[in-house]
Amino acid sequence: MEIFLQGDQSSVTIITPAYNRANLLPRLYESLVRQKCSDFEWLVIDDGSTDSTEELIGRYREAGIVKIRYEKQKNAGKHTALNRGIAMIQSELTFIVDSDDYLPDDSVETILAYHEKYKGTEGLCGYSFLRCHEDGRVNTAYFPKDEQISTYLETRINGNIGGDKAEVFYTELLRKYPFPVFEGEKYMPEDAVWMQMSGPYKMVHINKNIYICDYLEGGLTRTGRKMKIHSPKGMVLRSRIYLQNPKTCLKVKAKMMLLYIIYGHFAKYSSKEMYAKSGNRLLWYVCAIPAYFLYRWWALTLRDNAV
Repeated sequence: MEIFLQGDQSSVTIITPAYNRANLLPRLYESLVRQKCSDFEWLVIDDGSTDSTEELIGRYREAGIVKIRYEKQKNAGKHTALNRGIAMIQSELTFIVDSDDYLPDDSVETILAYHEKYKGTEGLCGYSFLRCHEDGRVNTAYFPKDEQISTYLETRINGNIGGDKAEVFYTELLRKYPFPVFEGEKYMPEDAVWMQMSGPYKMVHINKNIYICDYLEGGLTRTGRKMKIHSPKGMVLRSRIYLQNPKTCLKVKAKMMLLYIIYGHFAKYSSKEMYAKSGNRLLWYVCAIPAYFLYRWWALTLRDNAV
C-alpha cells in the first residue's frame, strides 16, 4: 500500500524503516516539524507493523506540515525496507534515519549547505556527518580531519572509528548498491553496502552533528548479535566483502576472518566451502581453530539469549 502527499520534488528524502514504533515516531516527526529548512520529504517504510503506525502516519499526512510518503510491506527486515524505499526515492540525496532517533533543528539545512559546497566534486557518493547522544556526546569519535574526502574504508575502518555515523548518499549511486537479501534472514549490516561503495567512491567526512541517537532496548543495535546469529548468510557475505578488499588493514581482516568462519558455521557451510571462498588461506589457518571454539561458545550461550 502506498500513500503520497503531493508537492514539488524535494532535495533530500529522509527514509525511515519502522517496525512497531508508533510510540517513538512522534519524537522523530516533531523534530522534522521543527526543521529550519523544509526542502525534504519523509518516506516511512512500515516493515509489517502490527501497532498503530499506519494510523499515526495518516494523521501526520492529514496535518500537511511535513511532506510524507508511506509504504507498508510484509515484515522482512530493515534492509529489505531500505531496498524498497530507495527504489522509490526521486530526490538527489537520501538520508537514512532510524525510527527511534531524531534530528537537530538544523539537520536538513546543514546537509544542503555542505552539498552545495561539494556537489561538483568528482568521485563522491555522499557525506558522513556525526551522530550525538542526547547529552551532546559524539557517538564514538570525531573524524580525525574535518571535511576529509576519503573512502569509508580509509577513514572509518582502517582509521578505527567505530560506531554509527550519519550518512547522506547520492540517491542515484546508492540505488546501484542494494542490500543483499537472503531468504529467511531479516538482518544485513549497512556497512556491507558502505564497503562496496568504498573504493569506487569517496565521502566528505564532516565534524558536524546532524543526528541524535538513542539506543533503546529492543532496537537493532541492542539486539545486534542475536540478529546476526539468526542471519548468518548475510554476515558471511559481509565478512567476505571486507576480506576481499585489498586495502582492508590486517587487524580488520583478522577480525573479519574470525567472524566469517563463526557465522559460516551458523550458516551450516562446510569448512571446505568456507576455506575455498575465504580469499586468504594463510589467515584462514590462523583463525580456523579459535573461530570454531568461539562458534561453539556463542551457540551455547547466545543463540537464544543474546542482547
